[in-house]
Amino acid sequence: MLVLRSLLFNVVFYVNLVVLVFLGIPRMFMGRQSVENLARLWARTSLWWARVICDMRFEVRGLENIPDGAVIVAAKHQSVWETYVLTLFLKDFSYVLKRELTWIPLFGWYLIAGEQIAIDRSKGSSALSQVSAAATKLLAEGRQLFIFPEGTRRPAGAPPAYKYGVAHVYATTGARCLPVAVNSGLFWARRSFLRRPGTVVMSFLPVIEPGLTPRDFLAELSDRIETETNRLNAEAVARDPSLAAVLEQGAKTT
Repeated sequence: MLVLRSLLFNVVFYVNLVVLVFLGIPRMFMGRQSVENLARLWARTSLWWARVICDMRFEVRGLENIPDGAVIVAAKHQSVWETYVLTLFLKDFSYVLKRELTWIPLFGWYLIAGEQIAIDRSKGSSALSQVSAAATKLLAEGRQLFIFPEGTRRPAGAPPAYKYGVAHVYATTGARCLPVAVNSGLFWARRSFLRRPGTVVMSFLPVIEPGLTPRDFLAELSDRIETETNRLNAEAVARDPSLAAVLEQGAKTT
């Protein structure tokens, strides 16, 4: 049943995305907020299908920690799941993402219309300068910047691999940072076909105020996110011991 449910969900998930992409084309000409609202519709429908087909539910904690206005949202990245669920809880967002995503027909055009920050990761320090300049402008408008501090999806249980980029943006913009922990990789692992039943949890943690050195900030951010992520993983395994195998596999990641 797990395989059959996963197969059905994967088909429905991508069909749903394609349908929304085509039906939403007029939104590309209606401004950033219209594109963001389409992203939220994608999130809501995807969550509904995941619950109905896979019995994959979700819980969000720490909503009281989300500040009004400008903030850097630094989230643990284990799955596709958090990329769309985050959009439901912040009012006016922009992702830092690799520019190759903007080359995808139609989908990439939405990213451009939604004023996302696309970077060429091969450019090294110049890419960081590009992000900082764009982030400074975005935050000055009172918007929220989504960034995945490890740069890519990491399996649940994998050793942390935080990059300097988020610390550079924090230091150069002088913005607050909202850490976010998830356990999504237990249920929707990267490069995996399976979609497991259970409760995916997203936890918004207390804001890190500006003023720390980049080094101290990165240490604080990593400690907060990893501590909470480990706790969420342990909770999930206590409810479903079979998930321990997912953590063990992730721990082998370099």
